[in-house]
Amino acid sequence: MIEAVVIGRVGVDLYPNQIETPLSEVETFTRFVGGFAGNVSTGLARLGVRTEIVSRVGADGHGDYVRAWLAGEGVDVRFLATDPDWPTPPTFCEVWPPDRFPLTFYRKPTAPDWQLSPDDFAAGEVAAAALLYATGTGLAQSPSRETTLGALRAHRGTTIFDLDWRPALWDDPGDYPPLAAEAVATADIVVGNEDELEAAGVEAVPTLVLKRGERGATVFDRGEETDVPGFPVEVVNGLGAGDAFAAALGHGILHGLPLAEAVRRGTVAGAIVASRLACSAAMPFEEELEAALV
Repeated sequence: MIEAVVIGRVGVDLYPNQIETPLSEVETFTRFVGGFAGNVSTGLARLGVRTEIVSRVGADGHGDYVRAWLAGEGVDVRFLATDPDWPTPPTFCEVWPPDRFPLTFYRKPTAPDWQLSPDDFAAGEVAAAALLYATGTGLAQSPSRETTLGALRAHRGTTIFDLDWRPALWDDPGDYPPLAAEAVATADIVVGNEDELEAAGVEAVPTLVLKRGERGATVFDRGEETDVPGFPVEVVNGLGAGDAFAAALGHGILHGLPLAEAVRRGTVAGAIVASRLACSAAMPFEEELEAALV
């Protein structure tokens, strides 16, 4: 029985082997699975959660790599479809610790996961999972937009919507607020940082997890506010920390922990990833997370 479903963006991340170097001067890169769905599904699987990814990759070597990597991590890839027309998107990053990590996306005019349709997965199985993740990036284009909103509306368990505001990925950034509001209305838990919350223009959220980076997070849960402290580390690469946070948050929810405690575990998981170069390959295993929590 699948416990968690992650729907949305997946591709390959190309991380520089030369840090603190402009992209124009980087000589070599290392390839990793990337994107919210790729990272979070890996993070969940490493924490022992039976996880399924719902997305698309291209009919190419990068797509084969993504599928094989995720399957090797224990992620169910039955609903990781192959798009016949669009290649698996690469994302290049620069690494300037502690707080500058520019990204260069190759997702225009579209990408496989933006072509996700209801025919790519079994709707009943996805709706029955205990936990469903979706993100704002999945709303940037059709048919992924309608597919994502439909999955959120149909889901019968706990839904986590990550605001995931990336203006460079929207043809018209003005479309984001109303679509984000529609997704938020279906979600049980909304996750985002201060900039994302401002961009979405969403005010009335019954349960909100506000990420504050090194300062930790604040949980707003039906009128109650709880601050969760950060977990100090020496930052190597902040990319992927939010995805590790989301995975550990879901893991805690599935284990019946109070939301603030699940968020605390998320801040620690995010810090662990921030102390490493990679995203997906840096996701902590359950024993690593438990050791850091002691």
